[in-house]
Amino acid sequence: MDIVNEILEREQKEQAKYKPITVEKLLEVQNDLGLLLCADVNDLDDERLKTDSDDYLLNLTRDNVQLLLNDLWQQPTEVVEESVLAKLPAPSHTVPRERKIPEPKPLTKWQKFAQEKGIKKKPRMKKVFDQEQDKWVPTFGYKRAAAEKDRDWVLEVPANADPMEDQFQKKKDIRKERIAKNEIQRMKNIARAQKIKIPRVGIPNSEAASSKELLTAATVAKASTASVGKFQEKLPKDKKVRGLGLKELLPGQKRKSSHLEPEMKKNIDLVESVLKKRPKVDIEKAITLQKRDDREKREATEIDTPMRQKGKKGGKSKAKSKGVKKPKGGKGQRNPNKRTLGRKRR
Repeated sequence: MDIVNEILEREQKEQAKYKPITVEKLLEVQNDLGLLLCADVNDLDDERLKTDSDDYLLNLTRDNVQLLLNDLWQQPTEVVEESVLAKLPAPSHTVPRERKIPEPKPLTKWQKFAQEKGIKKKPRMKKVFDQEQDKWVPTFGYKRAAAEKDRDWVLEVPANADPMEDQFQKKKDIRKERIAKNEIQRMKNIARAQKIKIPRVGIPNSEAASSKELLTAATVAKASTASVGKFQEKLPKDKKVRGLGLKELLPGQKRKSSHLEPEMKKNIDLVESVLKKRPKVDIEKAITLQKRDDREKREATEIDTPMRQKGKKGGKSKAKSKGVKKPKGGKGQRNPNKRTLGRKRR
């Protein structure tokens, strides 16, 4: 009996750790199973919220989740891949959106044409069997070009074509033109989807173009140079299109002439260096030079003063005090190569 009682006590302790699935509320909570939302309309206990807020909110959340799960297990279920799934009803609460509902993208010209003609897109196979090469070749990707090169190693010259024309280069040019055409069409589709006005080009759409369209085409052609038409010669009766300036010709950014940019930058830097140039004053060097000048003046004054005093007292001349010999004259002929001191005679 002691062993049985011990086991029962142990089980009771284990079960005491887990709370029951039944939860009592003064007012029933509102569960929206479609959104897995539980709205508790009961008032909060202010005293417990102030004294022990963490445990109180944790227990309150646990009870509400338990009520939500109780309603969830009452819904019809189904087994899918060894998993039990509950069929949720439609949500009853309307959740506000953070952003507006996205608008459907406008169809491209090809999509509109395919809808009108009933053309459906077929999935492309990654590889197809080429009977000429007797192997499987990719239908798209980087290996497709190598496969086409192996297959088209020789090309037939048409009867009405120039026999000296390179057919391989002609095929490459046609492919580049097709890629460029597709890229232009793709950019037009993007501009149409984002409701952006497509910039004008110098090619009129219709065969019988109006005078305004021809004038616009001529203006765009003149501005299609590196200098944006600055150095283009004007015709005698040349006219300009109204409302067609640099911003309309080059939307997005101002065009710069590439060959004038280095020279302009060099001139601007030169002007800025002249205008903003300020003499750099080295204070230490200035102090050193000033001290040296003062010292030289002081030394010159100290040397000059004793000599003057000595000349007055002893009666010696200034030339003797400095150690300069007086020239002697009247002894023979004068040497023209020898430079003599004194005043020049005329």
